[in-house]
Amino acid sequence: MSTVSKSRLPLSIALFVMGLCMKLEKYSGNRVRTEILMCSDYPLSDLKTIALTSMICTMKLISQYKGLRREIYILFFGRIVTSLGSMVWPLLTLILSRKLGMNATQIAMITILSGIAFLPASVIGGKLADKFNKKMVIVWCDLISIFFYITCAIIPVSIRTVIMIMIAGACQQLEYPAYNSLVADLTLSSDRERAYSLEYLGMNMGLVFAPTIAGFLFENHLWVAFLTSGISISISTLLIFILIKDITPIEESNDASEYQKRQDNVSIFQILRKNKLIILYAFIMMLYWGAYGQYGYLMPLDMGKLHGENGAVIYGSVSSLNSIIVVVCTPIMTRLFRKVFPTKKALLGHIFLLLGFLTFLLFRGHVPFYYVAMFLFTIGEIMTTFVEGPYLTTRIPASHRGRINGIMSIAQSVLSGMMMLTLGQLYDNVGPSSAWSLVLGILGVSLVLCLLLIVLDRKAYPALYKKTE
Repeated sequence: MSTVSKSRLPLSIALFVMGLCMKLEKYSGNRVRTEILMCSDYPLSDLKTIALTSMICTMKLISQYKGLRREIYILFFGRIVTSLGSMVWPLLTLILSRKLGMNATQIAMITILSGIAFLPASVIGGKLADKFNKKMVIVWCDLISIFFYITCAIIPVSIRTVIMIMIAGACQQLEYPAYNSLVADLTLSSDRERAYSLEYLGMNMGLVFAPTIAGFLFENHLWVAFLTSGISISISTLLIFILIKDITPIEESNDASEYQKRQDNVSIFQILRKNKLIILYAFIMMLYWGAYGQYGYLMPLDMGKLHGENGAVIYGSVSSLNSIIVVVCTPIMTRLFRKVFPTKKALLGHIFLLLGFLTFLLFRGHVPFYYVAMFLFTIGEIMTTFVEGPYLTTRIPASHRGRINGIMSIAQSVLSGMMMLTLGQLYDNVGPSSAWSLVLGILGVSLVLCLLLIVLDRKAYPALYKKTE
């Protein structure tokens, strides 16, 4: 490359980033020209241009989260702290396989049993979220989780450790409907996607380093991972308990809010009967999350099998990359796709997840391609995750949000357990390629159903589309 082209490369990058900023925010013509002229005022170093451009772009991305209620920001910081200690669940498959010597089928059975144990947690959690103080439901569930994680740090790793991990996980599952419903209660429908995006961003900001650190702790210092999880959840619980005071739901009065009106004397089954499309959406997400779950099951199994002791470190670094991509890309994608309706975002999420798993399957054993696969996988995860909450909460009565979330968690756990058992048997008896092929097939079915949902949703909920037309 010539000297001239080398000197122009940073400036071209800066102008590309500025172009992205222009795409994200429709500046006035004068403002655009002013900012580009500002960039050209730095002849001594194009690095200054890049820094200035990046700062402008970053501020624009951050500014989209302004205007939410104070409690949403507290929940955001709580997510960050909790996720900083999320070192146990990413390693659960490796704990069962390498520490306790279980094979893929046995691990699947353990996972299914834990899923069965989680079923009442989801039901009870949904009911508690709709009937009682959501903040205190979260606090009490966290206290139980803290106790068991710290206990795991004290005792030697055994099947008792696994049982306590499952109990702690069940408590986290119990609080999920309350957490999800609380975010919906505290935001307007128009702000809900930003709020869920922010919570998702906070969770992954904490996860950036946790899996990699856990990978290094796995062999000789696993107890530190348990202790860190307990301490982190403790800090998050204190933040929520002390700083969140007002959890009064926001009242809306517009055409789009008609689907959210409370129906306290109506059963959950009557609500679902009136909203049959919610059942289709739930089934689509069951297939999606069942396939997504192989990120924590087949993927670490494969890495452990192919790379031995290095498998935990590789998997930890891949998981950290997942969180880095989420932190960097979530604000960008929230802004870029803010006018795209949730059903179409969900479709894009399915496509990218499918491409990510396909890349992993085609290049198994080649470590660099794991990171390519993870990039595609993560884009799909982002697209799907921050639209799930807004999609549901704008189409169901506010009085039933917790129970709907609980039922969806149950359905996803059941299907995920069945998938893991089937995939585990395929993995042990036929081979990894067959197991991964089934995952791709399931995602393909889910993708087709997503296309159907796009068509039917507009007919079922016309008021939600008026503001986008």
